[in-house]
Amino acid sequence: MKAGVLKNVNDIQFLDVADPALDAGDMLLRVKAATICGTDIRIYRGKKTAGVRYPSILGHEFAAEVVDNGGHHQFSCDQPIVVCPQFACGHCTYCIRGIENLCLNLRSMGYEVEGAFAEYVRIPKHAVESGNVFNMPEGLTYEEASLAEPLACVMNGQSLVGVHRGDTVLILGAGPIGLLHLILARQSGALKIFVSEPNPIRREAALAAGADHVIDPMNEDLNAHIMAATEGLGVDVAICAIGIPTLANDAITLVRNQGRVSLFAGFSTGERANIDVNAIHYKELSVTGAFSLTRFHFANALKLLSTQTAAFKALITHRYNLATISDAIATAEQGHAIKVAISGM
Repeated sequence: MKAGVLKNVNDIQFLDVADPALDAGDMLLRVKAATICGTDIRIYRGKKTAGVRYPSILGHEFAAEVVDNGGHHQFSCDQPIVVCPQFACGHCTYCIRGIENLCLNLRSMGYEVEGAFAEYVRIPKHAVESGNVFNMPEGLTYEEASLAEPLACVMNGQSLVGVHRGDTVLILGAGPIGLLHLILARQSGALKIFVSEPNPIRREAALAAGADHVIDPMNEDLNAHIMAATEGLGVDVAICAIGIPTLANDAITLVRNQGRVSLFAGFSTGERANIDVNAIHYKELSVTGAFSLTRFHFANALKLLSTQTAAFKALITHRYNLATISDAIATAEQGHAIKVAISGM
């Protein structure tokens, strides 16, 4: 089969590789569409290293059709499906507590398990039996269904930080994740949403997605803007949707007393943030992280995508085929696009 193979840091190649080898109970899928995630770019650039191996096949946001159901008769040949790409063990202390995204034995598609930047992908028996394979809702395209994974991650983040009806929300960064946070916050009933983003293309995308105010932090005083718009109090919730350590303190500064901060985006390996712990202490702030997703979030993301498709489909702005995987990643990295899809596997 053809695949985009990560040979080393900064080196991804379109190659012929062996078809996936199946063990008993494994499913074989034909990838129909995949989208590029910021994590894919961080792995490609060597900024995420935990669990990464070379060579490997990236790609964990995807939709596919069944080639071999592996004996799982609830799935049939050519059936459209979507896969929750984090495979939890189901029996460690965190799985038992219902937080399978923090599983001690978690296996992630796209580097630990071969991913979807390929013509075919294998889904291990355990993942199928655990319920990681979902029927694709009618009415969704394969590209749109590929958004389920990042949307599910955003759902996890917002459930942890709490975005409630009537809240004022600040989102730092208007890349694909920031825009998903914006759409979900609006659907959760946020009263006013501010977005800070230096890229003019993405500021326009934020306005189109329903932001009330967009700010260019390179040329405008973000602090002054937020304080003027909130009677000097600050916002209820601030979400760091891009992994820049200095933004952590911006978020802490710009929330009101007893406000909530989500450090949603991952930092690159070795990066540290100097946090104003006194501000957290005296303002009685709640600061949360957010990692990955659960099957519960994934199922809810698919439901939301299938019922509110129009709100999300505009996020896919650029399309490439698998043979031009390097160009697709470059476009996603450079900020000319919102979400980049790969099809024509």
